Amino acid sequence: MTAAVPFRCAAVVTDIEGTTGSIAFVHDVLFPYAQAHLAAFVAERGAQPEVAAVLRDAAVAAGEPDAGPGRVVEVLRAWIEADRKITPLKTLQGLIWADGYARGELRGHVYPDAAAGLRRWHAAGFPLYVYSSGSIAAQQLLFGHSEAGDLRPLFSGYFDTTIGAKSDATAYAAIARTIATSPEHILFLSDREAELDAAHAAGWQSGCLARPADAPAGAMSAHPTFTSFDEIEVQAVAR
Repeated sequence: MTAAVPFRCAAVVTDIEGTTGSIAFVHDVLFPYAQAHLAAFVAERGAQPEVAAVLRDAAVAAGEPDAGPGRVVEVLRAWIEADRKITPLKTLQGLIWADGYARGELRGHVYPDAAAGLRRWHAAGFPLYVYSSGSIAAQQLLFGHSEAGDLRPLFSGYFDTTIGAKSDATAYAAIARTIATSPEHILFLSDREAELDAAHAAGWQSGCLARPADAPAGAMSAHPTFTSFDEIEVQAVAR
């Protein structure tokens, strides 16, 4: 792992899956939950304007704009199984998960060191943001109903794929403009090399989380690499 060299930054942007929380929670809990409740959810709430709009967007994204609800459910199931990063799917999953969180059937997994690190940086005055492929609504649900309590007050904002693909440097440039912070003063934390590369290409600083429970054995990164938030030190600079 990388020796403790502090990042001089004005804001921290973090990924979720494999970074603040385990990959297993997403793949072994959230995705199966959405899969199991998808058909019933569409049948019960498919006529509601918000859900109907998402189903139309999914049909268009699938290249089948005239597809009925049954066919759209089939497409969505296939996307879930393939872990596709498609905005209508992420939006619908978020709606299904909202029901699960509200019923107490789901609690967001956050590593203890991530919760402690985020609280520490927030207390020190660092603006914190989330950038994840999951919808903004899903991000807020996870952090709002986390095992570490309601972490939403720690964050100044959230970003998802509506601002751009996480492997595209232009998305990071857009985030920098939105949060009014110089790119070189933003630290991005993720477990995905392509995302870190894109952030670096946009002028950001980058830190790779290689958690033993999530990272492939022997995985290497060209970016400063850490096994927990406890190893990451940040020092403030002007935005």
